[in-house]
Amino acid sequence: MGTTQLESVQEPKYWHLKTLLSEALDSDFAVGEVLPNERDLAARFGVARATLRQALEQLELEGRLQRRRGVGTTVAPPRVKVAVTTAPHGRPGSDPDEAWQPLDCAMDPVPASVAVLLGMEADEPVHVVRRIRVAHGQAVAAELLYVPAGSVPELSAIEAPSGPVRARSVLRELHRLDLDGQDRSVELGSARADDARELDRLPGAPVLVVTTRYLAAAGTAAVSVATYRADTCRLTFGDSGALEISHEEQERKAS
Repeated sequence: MGTTQLESVQEPKYWHLKTLLSEALDSDFAVGEVLPNERDLAARFGVARATLRQALEQLELEGRLQRRRGVGTTVAPPRVKVAVTTAPHGRPGSDPDEAWQPLDCAMDPVPASVAVLLGMEADEPVHVVRRIRVAHGQAVAAELLYVPAGSVPELSAIEAPSGPVRARSVLRELHRLDLDGQDRSVELGSARADDARELDRLPGAPVLVVTTRYLAAAGTAAVSVATYRADTCRLTFGDSGALEISHEEQERKAS
């Protein structure tokens, strides 16, 4: 394998290296193939390992690479299509072609950031429904849905004491509410340990955090914090106002 030296350019070295690496991924590697170790890659391109790491991190952020536990850095597959509704009266978990799987539900203190959205005091107990979303056979999102007890007054602890059954019971009661709408924000973040475990990523991997407030006449009925794999999903907005996470190849064909 020959050595590819970087030319003198105005842009940062790692950014120019990222372009060269991206071209190499297209021509020299297959999806799922493990990249050589950092020492060999740095020698191939004639750069310091610190510069190489910056370029690899950028390619991971752009969804070209994936870091996997016990495997290493691999070439990422094409992005999967996952729709996320923005319908004014959408309900928790009612996205088109949804594949949310309830995992658990417990009464836990509400985090301070979510308490502000719910209009509650921090550390007040709420129902926390934990779910995972699967698309094309892989986990693409993990969700924590925070539901105040007042939003599901008919929920029976005896009927569903814990686990997925209780999660489904909370969702069923929540669906009975007359919702007035929702608002949603999207931001880039880093995977926490729990999210990384659910999504088979490393802690600190890039993620898209989609926070949704479900609104009712009495205030905020529930708050969803869904963490999507940034290496798998891309957010796009259509003319209809629908928000979807689209497949990279589809965007290329449309352009």
